[in-house]
Amino acid sequence: MSAEQPELTDEQLDELAVDLRELKETLESALVDTVDSIKPVDLDEPIGRLSRMEAMQQQNMAVANRRNFEARLEQALAALGRLDRGDYGQCRECEEPIGYRRLKARPESRLCLVCQSSQEAR
Repeated sequence: MSAEQPELTDEQLDELAVDLRELKETLESALVDTVDSIKPVDLDEPIGRLSRMEAMQQQNMAVANRRNFEARLEQALAALGRLDRGDYGQCRECEEPIGYRRLKARPESRLCLVCQSSQEAR
């Protein structure tokens, strides 16, 4: 169960809606920007062994970053849907309000801090 959090004000909801839309645009842009960096490393390219290994490591990191961007974009889109339905800012597990400070830091959050911590501990 969440610690008592006040309901979000209309001003806070408006501000968080802007944050969510900006996050969505940032993540969509990041996904476009990573298209070239996730392409497999050409093993026939005449570069040194260490350079090839470094290129493969960078490609693997780019793939992991892209997966993170995709997951956060999915969460942001779901949060925008909750905003449209009028249940944004409500924990999906305990149904208590999610704190404004948490939403300001991670506007796509679907769980309050207590439920998020409990889920991560499992």
